[in-house]
Amino acid sequence: MNRSDLINRLAELHPQLLAKDADLAVKVILDAMSEALSHGGRIEIRCFGSFGLNFRPPRLGRNPKTGEKVKVPAKYMPHFKTGKELRERVILAAGK
Repeated sequence: MNRSDLINRLAELHPQLLAKDADLAVKVILDAMSEALSHGGRIEIRCFGSFGLNFRPPRLGRNPKTGEKVKVPAKYMPHFKTGKELRERVILAAGK
């Protein structure tokens, strides 16, 4: 599901919402999540999962084209961990 699918689904489930209102709602939520993560925060949505930041230390990488060694700087990467209920629903839906 991509962003436009999410907006369309939201508009379908709530007919009182116009498509532009559903678009605005999705935009506001995603912007708030991005803002929280960019300030080093953590996001937890009960029964769904949590978003946080993982630190990746600096390392020595390789340019795949030339084989030349390249310094890769330290960085923080977003990380998602599923909640128990979501994990169980996915496993049940997959038939495992």
